[in-house]
Amino acid sequence: MVSSPHEAMHRIFQHDTKLFSRVSKALGCDLPVPDSVTILPTDLTETSPVERRVDTLLRLDSAEHGAFLLAIEAQGGKDLAKPASWAYCTAFLWTKYRLPTALLVVVQDHATAAWAQRPVASGPPQLPTLTIRPLVAGPHNMPVITDAAEAHEDLVLATLAAITHAGDPAIGDILKALSAALQNEHEDIVDPIIELVAQGLGSRPAKELWRNLVAVDLSFYKSDLAEELRDEGRDEGRDEGSVSTYGTAILTVLEQRGIDVPADARQRITECGDLETLHAWLVRAATATSAAEIFADGKA
Repeated sequence: MVSSPHEAMHRIFQHDTKLFSRVSKALGCDLPVPDSVTILPTDLTETSPVERRVDTLLRLDSAEHGAFLLAIEAQGGKDLAKPASWAYCTAFLWTKYRLPTALLVVVQDHATAAWAQRPVASGPPQLPTLTIRPLVAGPHNMPVITDAAEAHEDLVLATLAAITHAGDPAIGDILKALSAALQNEHEDIVDPIIELVAQGLGSRPAKELWRNLVAVDLSFYKSDLAEELRDEGRDEGRDEGSVSTYGTAILTVLEQRGIDVPADARQRITECGDLETLHAWLVRAATATSAAEIFADGKA
């Protein structure tokens, strides 16, 4: 089943078709901004019953450098069958459109990034013939944007950076900077970014952080999606299980960041029944250097 982070990681390139030019600079290859970009059909099915699709396919044109195709794949984890599939798709596109074809793989964790960026040859070592060597964007090379002014300079790039750093210990600061940068922007700009970030965070604990920021920092914003996120938060507040959900999320964030949680701190978190306090603790858990730091205000 296609996950929401998967959709966000490649759909963002359809939302802003020239985003790749800025991403390439962040990744160290700094390609020129194209004069035009065309979204192409992603169905690569042949007449024989073999179906192949790429997630997003763009044609980038510039007067100075000509045209090339960019296939974008969102990858949630290691898949040993993928290099062969990527080789098939890039070779097919090269043959069909007679244009140079590049592949960008977008990931959200370091292990997948290390796997995806390794060159894989279709032939034996002595005869590599066709080698697939994708450009990979992920937490290992995308910028960590924790300054609102920097995020405001390129909101879509900042959104992709937030999505690729969804599991990063600094995700709380990253999301805070992005929400601050969105303040006073027009709803046509804010709405798709709220959606892409919500999709990109999936079921991670950071989704709660984003929901809280939408409810507080973007409280003036009245789109259907923003209201839906706030309603989800209110519904969870009415749900008897929401206290337990917050407690689990706090412990998960701390544990994933490698922070030791002593028994007394764990008990304090699990026994707290105040949702407002739990909200504050969850936000702090994203940046705290110890479990004790989340209790800085002394509440509960």
